[in-house]
Amino acid sequence: MLLRAVTRNGRRLTLGSLLICAHQVCETLVPILIGVIVDRAVATGDRGSLGVWVAVLAGLFTVLTLVYRFGARQLMLAIAEEAHQLRLEVSGKILNPRGIRTELPAGELLTVSTSDADNTSYLLDYIPRIAGAIVATVVGAVALFVIDVPLGLLVLVGTPVVLVGLQLTSPLITKRVASQQELAGKATSLATDLVSGVRPLRGLGAERAASERYHRVSRLSLTAQLRAARTQGGYLAASTTLSTLLACGVAVLAGYFALTGRISVGELITVIGLAQFLTEPFSLLAIVPSWVAEARASAERVAMVVDAEPLLPPADRPLAADAVRVELTGLRFGPLDGLDLTLEPGEVVGIVATQPTEGEALVKLLSGRVAPEEYEGSVLLGGSPLHELDLDVARAALLVQPHKSDLFGGTIEHNVLARADDHERELFDAVLRGSAADEVISAHPEGLDHVIVERGANLSGGQRQRVALARALLVRSQVLVLHDPTTAMDSVTEHVIAQGVRALRHEDAAARHTTVLVASSPALMAITDRVVVLENGRIVAEGTHAELGADHETYRKTVLR
Repeated sequence: MLLRAVTRNGRRLTLGSLLICAHQVCETLVPILIGVIVDRAVATGDRGSLGVWVAVLAGLFTVLTLVYRFGARQLMLAIAEEAHQLRLEVSGKILNPRGIRTELPAGELLTVSTSDADNTSYLLDYIPRIAGAIVATVVGAVALFVIDVPLGLLVLVGTPVVLVGLQLTSPLITKRVASQQELAGKATSLATDLVSGVRPLRGLGAERAASERYHRVSRLSLTAQLRAARTQGGYLAASTTLSTLLACGVAVLAGYFALTGRISVGELITVIGLAQFLTEPFSLLAIVPSWVAEARASAERVAMVVDAEPLLPPADRPLAADAVRVELTGLRFGPLDGLDLTLEPGEVVGIVATQPTEGEALVKLLSGRVAPEEYEGSVLLGGSPLHELDLDVARAALLVQPHKSDLFGGTIEHNVLARADDHERELFDAVLRGSAADEVISAHPEGLDHVIVERGANLSGGQRQRVALARALLVRSQVLVLHDPTTAMDSVTEHVIAQGVRALRHEDAAARHTTVLVASSPALMAITDRVVVLENGRIVAEGTHAELGADHETYRKTVLR
C-alpha cells in the first residue's frame, strides 16, 4: 500500500521533494552566508561589499520562500489525492454488492476508511521531509568539512549512529500503534451501535449494562492509546536529547577551535548557526521512523480491507423466468436443520419461527449475504442457485427487507424514492397509504420534505419501519421478503399495513408476485395464503392462519399469545 501510494503520486512527489530539498539547501546556506558577510564585509568595514552580500541574502530568502510555497502545494495535492483514492477504494470494497470477508464491524470499517486512509497518505509528507533533512545534513556537513574536517566528521558519523540506535524501537512503536488503532476502532463501532439502538435499550432498561460494556471497551482503548503515546513520547524525548547533544557537541568543538585561532569569527558564526539549524533535520530524521511506523500500521489495516476476498463468487447467470419459484432444499445453517420449503409464484406465505434466530438465519440466506460454502443445501431462485445469478438480476427478482433497516440522511421523499423508476413513482401515493407512511408525513409540518438524519435517528422505531417498508413496497420485486416489519407499531397500524401489503402486492393476480412474511404478527398472518411453523430448524406445521390458530398449540402460543 505504501509503495503504491508513492508510485501513483510519483510526478507530484518528485517535484515537491525536489523543491523541498532546494528549500533546505537555501536554509542551510543562510548561516553560511551570514558567516561570509561577517568575514568579508563586517570585519573589513567594506560598506559596498556589505550591501552586495545583504542583497544576495535577500535573494536567498526570496528563493527559499518560493520553492517552499510551490513544493508544499504539490505535496498537499498529492496527499489529498491519495487519501481520497484510498477512501474510495476502501468504501468501494465495503459497499461491494457481493460483500467482503472481514471480521471488522461497521465502526472499525469506518475508521479504516477515514483516519487510516489519511494516515497512510501522510507517507507522501514524510518522504520529502526525509529527503530535505538528508540534503540539509549533507550540505551542512560539507560546509563544516570545508571549515574544519573534524567538525564534518562529527556530523557524518554522529548522525547515522543516532538514527540506527533509535531505529531499533520502530517495531515496538508499530505494534503499539496498531493495537491502539484496533481498539479505537472497536470503541467507535460499539458507540455507533449503542447510539443507533438507544431507544430499544431504554425500552429494555439495559442502559446500565450498555454503559458498562462501552466503559470497558473505552477503557481498553484509552489504555492502549496511553501506552502508544508513552512509547512515542519516550522515543521523541530520546531523539530530541540525542540530536541536541550532537548539535551542542559541534558548537562546543567549534568554539574551542575559534579560541585557538583555528577558525575565524565568521566561520565560528557559521558553525554555531549550522549547529543550531541542524538540530531540526537531526530531530526529524530521528522521529520520522515513528511516523512511518504509524503510517505502516494504518496501511496494513487499509490493505486488510482492500485485499479482502469477496463473500460471494462472481456470477452472471440470467434468470430463466419472469414468475419465479423459490426452492429451499436441505438447508443447514445456524439453527436451521435440513429445512425444505417451496414458495410458489403469486403466494403470500407466512413463516413463524418459534426461535428468533431461525427467522434471522432464513432471512440472511435469502438475502444472499452468506457464502455458499458456509451452509449446506440449496437456495434456488427460478431454478438457479441464488449465488450463481447475476447480482442485479437476483436483487430485482428477490428483495429482502431486514428487520433492522437503516434510513439515509435526506428527506422522507428521497428515502422512499431511493432508486424508483417512472412506473414505480406512479405508485408512490398508494405505497405511502399501504405502508402507513402517510401518517409519518402528516406528523411533520414539512411533510415529504421532512429531513431524516443519519439512520433515521430523529424518527421513532415505528416511523422508521413504515418509511423502510414503503421503500421496499415501491420496488415491486417479483419476490419480497419482509422480516418483522411491524414490531414497533400498534395493532391498528399493523392491520392497516397488512391490508396494504396484500392489496399492493396481490391485487393484480396476473403479476404473480410472491410475498414472504417472516413474523409472528396475527394481523400479518391473517392475510397469508398459508403459514409454515419452524421449530428446531424444521417445518413442524403448515396450514392457514385460522387452521393453525385452532389446532396447533405452538402456533397459538407464538402468534396469538
